[in-house]
Amino acid sequence: MTRDPGKDVGQVSSTRMYSGRVISLDVDEVRFPDGSIGTLEMIRHPGASAVVPLLGSPDDPDPELVLIRQYRYAAEQYLYEIPAGRLDPGETPAECAGRELLEETGYRAAALTSLFTMFTTPGFTDEKIHLFLATGLEAGAHQREADEFLELVPTKLSRALAMIEQGEIQDAKTALALLYTAGFRLG
Repeated sequence: MTRDPGKDVGQVSSTRMYSGRVISLDVDEVRFPDGSIGTLEMIRHPGASAVVPLLGSPDDPDPELVLIRQYRYAAEQYLYEIPAGRLDPGETPAECAGRELLEETGYRAAALTSLFTMFTTPGFTDEKIHLFLATGLEAGAHQREADEFLELVPTKLSRALAMIEQGEIQDAKTALALLYTAGFRLG
């Protein structure tokens, strides 16, 4: 019924339907693992980085971190998130994480540690988000973009985890990054 993916699996052709400031839309003809061919709409995205900013020591059993509460039009509400943003051309994921941390919070990190890279919604987009942990924060002035409406929310890690459990944190990258940090990087 299925066969192992190989050279014959993947894109057969692609037509660009739309190019925008943030995303592009392609309609791809694709050969699937069983040899059949179908059409998929794919959102193309340059990728992004997101960062868990620790105010306290990583050795603290319940460190304080910085969440942002940001208005998101698509969600029609404010969401709790970690700082994040799109990769600029030629920018490494770590450079993007540091830039976004500074732009959105005003903090600079003495160290950025890679956590992992995740696909956001692989059913229709190729977007990947590279997740980082920022430590040794030094406060400064933020440099937010005109469409960024957010406030900083210093939060103990234990409270942030409770917010995930209670459904107060609905942003997937934030929930996953915080759970990963709590489970594998701290303590």
